[in-house]
Amino acid sequence: MIRKIYLAIAVCMLIMSAAIAQPHNEKLVQLSGVIVTGDSLSPVPFTSIMIKSSSRGTVSDYYGFFSVVAQLGDEIEFSAIGFKKAIYQIPDTLKENRYSLIQMLNRDTVMLNQAVIYPWPTKEQFKQAFLELKIPDDDMAHARRNLALETMRDESSRIDMDASLNSKYVFDKQQSKLYNTGQLPANNLLNPVAWAKFIQAWKNGDFKNK
Repeated sequence: MIRKIYLAIAVCMLIMSAAIAQPHNEKLVQLSGVIVTGDSLSPVPFTSIMIKSSSRGTVSDYYGFFSVVAQLGDEIEFSAIGFKKAIYQIPDTLKENRYSLIQMLNRDTVMLNQAVIYPWPTKEQFKQAFLELKIPDDDMAHARRNLALETMRDESSRIDMDASLNSKYVFDKQQSKLYNTGQLPANNLLNPVAWAKFIQAWKNGDFKNK
């Protein structure tokens, strides 16, 4: 009876040792490599490398280099913020216990939900501000305001000459230019009539008033 018990215990131990030793019989491989971007081939730092068949993994360094121990046929998942995930399966036909890999990651655009920021903390305050909002006038209202009699009078008081004087000044300049076309303009320095007008204006105090 005791022999049967010992025999049963021995068989159980053999089964348990075989079950425990079975994973260690599988061939392990040292997977090393570097992770780069797909467009510029620049390294992707701090990329997460996970073995999907287990909870083991690692993180690449600042230069994108990584090294992890895996089994033949394992699927390796690479993920990094701003990039699409990539999966690579280790070939099960490797004969060496080391394997090098250059994994490329494509950039991914992360779409964030729309966030609307209001200057009012509550909807009630927004409603009150909306009801008290003063809508600006249109272009026609601005034109009518600028053409008002009071506005025109104030603006005309700041102008030295009105429209008629401005037009007369322009016409006189054009006439003088046409009169002197092809010759030098007249010099009134030796003109006695001009001197007489100058002396008379001096006596009248025209220059003093100006």
